[in-house]
Amino acid sequence: METIKIENSQEISLIEWGIAAQSFDGRSESGDQYLVESFPNGVLTVVVDGLGHGPSAATAGKTAVTAMQGHAREPVDLLLRRCHESLRRTRGVVMSLASFNSAQGTVTWLGVGNVKGLLLFAPGKTDRPRERLLLRGGVVGYQLPTLRPSILPVKRGDLLVFATDGLRSAFTDGLIFDEPAQQMADRILVEYRRGTDDAMVLIARYVGLGGDGM
Repeated sequence: METIKIENSQEISLIEWGIAAQSFDGRSESGDQYLVESFPNGVLTVVVDGLGHGPSAATAGKTAVTAMQGHAREPVDLLLRRCHESLRRTRGVVMSLASFNSAQGTVTWLGVGNVKGLLLFAPGKTDRPRERLLLRGGVVGYQLPTLRPSILPVKRGDLLVFATDGLRSAFTDGLIFDEPAQQMADRILVEYRRGTDDAMVLIARYVGLGGDGM
């Protein structure tokens, strides 16, 4: 379990998270990159997929992550625009972002391209078992669509999943709700990787600040 360090120096576990990734050929740099960064009462999670694969894709992915570092508290649409400006001289990326806010008990998410996002609600807490991120067409660094973030309520135990297109869509069948996040990410990568592109899966289980489940 990863412990997120909040800026006030108190260690508060807002999420339990895990990441698993592999480059296209297992040797070169990957265009799939990620960011998990805390801010007061919140944490930002991002998965970025640089177009194509290899060093140029890796450069684009890393440029996007660098543009967001230190700015986690900003709204997700502004973060995406920040990336867009930084990526104009690269081949561009597709990406999905989710910002947890423990004070409000919400997650705000947004995606451009094809990094799939899925939110699974803890059993017994809602009639809706899951929500899928509505992805907008476009390429960050080249052409942005109209950005409309969505806000969803979250409770303790809810599970966020981001996956790049290096994973088969059937990976959603392999999600085991109570499995530790890192173990699940590792298993999903092994079982559902296409082998024709870089692949990454990020699992984040919302834990919240205290015993009230928020």
